[in-house]
Amino acid sequence: MEESHTIWIEKYRPTKLSEIVGQNEIVERLSSYVMTGNLPHLLFTGSAGVGKTTAAVTLAHEFFRDTWQMNFREMNASDERGIDVVRNQIKQFARTSPLGDATFKILFLDEADALTTDAQAALRRTMESYAQTCRFILSCNYSSKIIDPIQSRCAIYRFKPLGGDAVKEESCRIAAREGLTITPAAMDAIVYIAQGDMRKAINALQGAAIISTTIDEKMVYAITSTARPDEINELLDLSLKGEFDAAESLLANLLHERGIAPNELINQCYRAIVKKEMDKRLKVELIDHLGETDFRLSEGASSDIQMEAMIARFVLSSQKKTVR
Repeated sequence: MEESHTIWIEKYRPTKLSEIVGQNEIVERLSSYVMTGNLPHLLFTGSAGVGKTTAAVTLAHEFFRDTWQMNFREMNASDERGIDVVRNQIKQFARTSPLGDATFKILFLDEADALTTDAQAALRRTMESYAQTCRFILSCNYSSKIIDPIQSRCAIYRFKPLGGDAVKEESCRIAAREGLTITPAAMDAIVYIAQGDMRKAINALQGAAIISTTIDEKMVYAITSTARPDEINELLDLSLKGEFDAAESLLANLLHERGIAPNELINQCYRAIVKKEMDKRLKVELIDHLGETDFRLSEGASSDIQMEAMIARFVLSSQKKTVR
């Protein structure tokens, strides 16, 4: 048994394509490459924690078996994003012959959208020159930041955020391995916090498991510094009723007593507003206020002032609707 301080997102990373959850169509297509023994250049795109890195590593496992570590290299483009890394490290790996019975090697370039345009242009040429000995798998959050010549040379796979069932399936698998008991409400809380990101779900589960082997929803929200959905709904309801003082008091509690980040609260408010039944015009105004607050915070404005100003705008918008 591995030591208890092992990071679970690494400890329970799948080693087979069949173990990847929530991306069935992509897994099926990648498995067909293994069956035929051939592989084009690939471009994986999608948000964080949806399985892009795992898919690349497991694909190498499936192709190379015992020699996978010798024929597979993972690099992060955000570490060194200039043209020199392409001319030196990447080219050096791509030009050498594969080892063992492998007919090619795989270079996995994570966060490829961090590469400069010049570096991407050099990478395009490297992909052309060494296609016989090396296949490239590029991973990015935004495919629009990858130059067209590279996109046209790759089979593009768009990873979707993981659904609630996939998050629950993986969480239950890990809980069974670790001897944990998760209440249904706690499982719903993990799904809510994850937002389709499996890393968030696993980290929340490991953090709660440190406290107790029986995990409830309070532990999950506390360990992740996240407001409960009912608290967010209460904040919105108080604001829309015009009760600014009560809403401001709840906001202060969430920010200062609970230590929840302003951006996280904005994100949770957005998710609640989108689902909430209300006048369409009012909903549009509230989302507009969220966007303005988020922008001002990104520009370095005072978080306390901007968050209270956001609540004030909510109150004013609700009063305008009442007057109409």
